[in-house]
Amino acid sequence: MGQERDQFFWLVNRLLECLRSPFSTKKYMRWQNWRHFAWVGADSLPIVTLIAACTGIILALQAAAQLEKVGALSYVANLVGVTIVAELGPLLTALILSGRAGAAFTAEIATMKISEEIDALEVMGLDSVRYLVWPKCLAMALMAPLLTVWADFAGVLSGGVFSVTVLGLSAKGYYDQTSNFLSLRLLFSGLVKSVAFGLTITLISCWQGFLAREGALDVGNRTTRSVVQSILMIVLLDLFFTALTYISR
Repeated sequence: MGQERDQFFWLVNRLLECLRSPFSTKKYMRWQNWRHFAWVGADSLPIVTLIAACTGIILALQAAAQLEKVGALSYVANLVGVTIVAELGPLLTALILSGRAGAAFTAEIATMKISEEIDALEVMGLDSVRYLVWPKCLAMALMAPLLTVWADFAGVLSGGVFSVTVLGLSAKGYYDQTSNFLSLRLLFSGLVKSVAFGLTITLISCWQGFLAREGALDVGNRTTRSVVQSILMIVLLDLFFTALTYISR
């Protein structure tokens, strides 16, 4: 436990040192950054879009089943919009990134650690944290909020299309209801959450990767731990931010 704690603070300290010069001009670092931006961002778009769109339809269905009992079917737009933008957009995007990117981060670093490739990088004069971890932090800090905005758009749009074509709501009414209840404050709070989620996933995933010691079996164990710990921290952070938003409303 003490070794794991020391490794965690070592990693945090090395990442803080990277803040002094966040964007390296070296060609191989620029390539590392762009590779991670593309992999975390563009490659995650299909699954984020699909899950966000399905969630928008599910929310519309659930809301319609309850609201039509009290004659308030038009409020489906409010429920879908606010729930997606304030809560489910950031949360679902983070869970997807945890399973897709976080697990891959851990597996990559753990494999390199066990095969002594990280030691080789240090011998070659490369800072392993700046080369391996920092590009992942930049990619998650930038791409998590962008993916969240896209997930918000996909969820609200799919809920709207479903409400208009199946529930019989008017497109103008749905748009008016959504725009009246959504605010920049809600969108901003969701984006703050997404940045915090992205950095947390990266820190936990890379930390678990550096802890790998005992062969291929340990790679699997560390990957599982990183995903479980990331999901737990995402939910706890979401609870914290939601409570903070409620208190400061």
